[in-house]
Amino acid sequence: MRSHSRRKFLKGVGASLGASLLFSPFYDSIANAAPGKKPKRLLIFFTMGTAPSIWKPKSVSGETPTFSESTSPLEEVKEHIVMLDGLPSGSPSNNHGSADGLTGMGYYSNGPYGLISVDQYIVEKLKGSGLSTPIPSLLLGAAVEGGKTGFYKGTNLSPIGSPTSAYSTVFTGFTPSNNQGSNDNSAAEALLKRRKSVLDNLTKELTSLKGNLGKEQQYKLDLHLESIRQLEQRLSNTMTPGGGGGTGTCSVPGTPSGDMTNGLKANQLHLDIIVGAFACDITRIAAIQWGSDQMMNANLSEIGLSGEEHNGMIHTGAPAHLDLIKLEKWLHQQFVGVIKKLKATPEADGSGTLLDNTLVAWCRDMGDAPNHTQNEMKFVLASGNGGYLKTAPGGRFIKSGERHERVLLSLCDAMGVTDFSGFGDPALGSKSPLPGIAAT
Repeated sequence: MRSHSRRKFLKGVGASLGASLLFSPFYDSIANAAPGKKPKRLLIFFTMGTAPSIWKPKSVSGETPTFSESTSPLEEVKEHIVMLDGLPSGSPSNNHGSADGLTGMGYYSNGPYGLISVDQYIVEKLKGSGLSTPIPSLLLGAAVEGGKTGFYKGTNLSPIGSPTSAYSTVFTGFTPSNNQGSNDNSAAEALLKRRKSVLDNLTKELTSLKGNLGKEQQYKLDLHLESIRQLEQRLSNTMTPGGGGGTGTCSVPGTPSGDMTNGLKANQLHLDIIVGAFACDITRIAAIQWGSDQMMNANLSEIGLSGEEHNGMIHTGAPAHLDLIKLEKWLHQQFVGVIKKLKATPEADGSGTLLDNTLVAWCRDMGDAPNHTQNEMKFVLASGNGGYLKTAPGGRFIKSGERHERVLLSLCDAMGVTDFSGFGDPALGSKSPLPGIAAT
């Protein structure tokens, strides 16, 4: 296969500023792409830490786990699941309220974005590559008062707490006060005009370039051009007040209804909103926070549970953590539920289901909540079959002693972000995704 330097590549398409901006994401993908399929979207499911004794599998055969009682709902989607354990943070003694979970570090940052969580870092990188969606990142979470969230961009970010407000923000054009999204279409329209002018004026150069590329690079170039054409089509469609502007067929949920005073029940409604926003391509990055770092009231009469997670369940001193097992099992049911909804929702362009093009990541602020340590951070990742993750019919369980920041770098890599400068712990020299996660 013939290789091309970045300079020769851009020279081959005219080396114009427009071409440089247009093709730099494609060229970076040639140089740095992981072998697994890149998803279009990322959903972060964020909760407080758990008790290792109730989370760890009952047993592991090779990499195949036998799920514990609290994680047993994962059995239903095990072919999509990768569980990760044993990953220490850079500051293992940090506990409730530390920023490590999604930032890869504690209360300091030397990066260009300041203290930034992985979701916001990916958003900034996608913006830099030219990807624009009506809502760059959708942060939702009911009843998170009384503590911190896992989301940072210079400061701690607060999600939209009300499902009614979230629905309005996403689907009827209401702009939230925390500037998570904007329905000003002028920037998107200007971007469309720039990209159209570049693409339409490069026909000869592209034909010549493809003749000098190997088959794999030709394939990658075709994929890149097709993604740009799809973006043009979306932007050229009528843009609805809610930023829909999609291909015309997407699953918009009904107006939220139910008990919105119960934070856990409200978050169930938030998950439906996220799936709808993904389906209509209103956002590519979404995150949901369950409680704050200090507390989460769990009032679930259907499972006989009433109490507060932190002091009432995590620090009860009961060896079995019976109430915590009930709560964790319920949370796993919600995690599985959104995976099933993504799997049941077709892509508007007919290219499979939403799950085929989405990476779902359950992240936590601590690995061992009863002991307030981050010695063994825990993750549950999910993607569609043939997606970014290396999956197995019985699920996968991986225990690693690598820094947990490397899992966050895997989330970046999955979304096509391979330049990690400005993210995570500046003391961690060489930065690379966690090996063994991506499909080969």
